[in-house]
Amino acid sequence: MSKHGMKYPIIAIDGPAAAGKGTLARQLAEVLALPYLDTGLLYRAVARRVLDQGGDPAHDGPEQARQLMPEDMRRDDLRTPEVDRAASLVAKEPEVRAALLERQRLFARARGAVVDGRDIGTVVFPQATAKFFITASPEVRAQRRYIQRYGQSCTDSAALAAEVAAINARDGQDASRQTAPLRPAEDAVQILTDGLDAAAVLEKVCQILQEKGIIRV
Repeated sequence: MSKHGMKYPIIAIDGPAAAGKGTLARQLAEVLALPYLDTGLLYRAVARRVLDQGGDPAHDGPEQARQLMPEDMRRDDLRTPEVDRAASLVAKEPEVRAALLERQRLFARARGAVVDGRDIGTVVFPQATAKFFITASPEVRAQRRYIQRYGQSCTDSAALAAEVAAINARDGQDASRQTAPLRPAEDAVQILTDGLDAAAVLEKVCQILQEKGIIRV
């Protein structure tokens, strides 16, 4: 049992795109034998539904959020540049966030969870057992996103610059939205992942959790 008196811990992992939070969250969930939820997929799935209907991601997200089905999150076309842009617009809508909020909370209520996103520690689970904010420089994140998308490093400086610009634009939209803007929770541990591989980040987080006495690993 955690020091918060919770039978099952809730670990909140926030951060911008391609910082490594998803990889960390998946691996940490496996280590702790907890369910894992990638909340970004919820917004991507809503965005994909809007695009499929020929709608405007800036306005037509609420209806699609209310109709979201589990199979929508299992599609293999949720990580395209088009969906990246649409998801950022969808996520700005307060009605969309409200429609998805209870889904996220119900997921972790029974057995705890490792949950990653952009507002987990600030809005979704402000009383989470532990909170982390994972980040990296735009250049490092651009290279990681390129590898994720194409399976290899980017050697084209113009293409990499375009990826950096897209990441900076997404960061600006996420940080400036009125509802649940991207920012670290005041009590989150912030980790810069430049120069760290996934194993090193996981080891660092597990060590922090042990030192805080929150969980036993």
